[in-house]
Amino acid sequence: MTALVMTGRAFSLKIGKIRFVYVGALLICGSAVLIALFAPWLTPHDPNAVDPLDAYAAFSGAHPLGTDDLGRDLLSRLISGTRTSLAGPLIVVVAAGTMGTVLAVSAAWFGGWFDAAVSRLLDILFAFPGLVLAITVAAIFGAGFVAPVVALSLAFVPMIARVMRAAALRERHLPYIEALKVQGFSAWHICLRHLLPNLAPLLMVQAAIGFGYAMIDLASISFLGLGQQPPAADWGLMIANGQPSILAGFPQQSIEAAVAVVITVVAFTVVAERLAQRFGGGAS
Repeated sequence: MTALVMTGRAFSLKIGKIRFVYVGALLICGSAVLIALFAPWLTPHDPNAVDPLDAYAAFSGAHPLGTDDLGRDLLSRLISGTRTSLAGPLIVVVAAGTMGTVLAVSAAWFGGWFDAAVSRLLDILFAFPGLVLAITVAAIFGAGFVAPVVALSLAFVPMIARVMRAAALRERHLPYIEALKVQGFSAWHICLRHLLPNLAPLLMVQAAIGFGYAMIDLASISFLGLGQQPPAADWGLMIANGQPSILAGFPQQSIEAAVAVVITVVAFTVVAERLAQRFGGGAS
């Protein structure tokens, strides 16, 4: 009996820790979204204001996170950079989720040659790594925000579509679908009113998982100089711009931006794993 009580307490403690981590991750995600929405009102200084006389300033009341090599306030730049650092991955997962779900549901519903064609298309897209495709597109069409986001949106389609197609096929052959067809409901009505709502939890899990991957990829592209361009306050660009300062003994710009990326990605990943456990959606 004592052993059972101890085991129960240990299990409860473990569950409590898991919930604490999940709540913490959820708070970080929510805070990041709120900061991105209200960034112009939260920045204590103009994020692009240059002050060479105040370059590499240490932590202080005026500059809580110090300044960079041009004297720009790092806290203001991190807050301002939240907008593009979150907007890019959000656009990627929304666009890829929409295209992937449409392809998946269409392939599952029509089957036959259409399903085979969609599967081959997804195989072709899956053969191109997202980061490599984004770098190639940015190199051809020019660096910036749009080209890498569009390229990653296309690259993420098969990641979402494959999982959604398997789930849509299972739903497609369930009795309630046949019952709705017998009652005379159209394919549009069945898919929009019944099939898609049942797939929504899985799509939400896939989007949360893809968000972290997209953020890392976009930060990497900015780090390589093919994404956001100076003087934009983008986290990946801040990491790249802070490289020369590291050898000079002022690593704060690169470190602070890198920590922001890592914390945000880990938080969204934890939330995605929790959603996967709750709704039964696996990582793609």
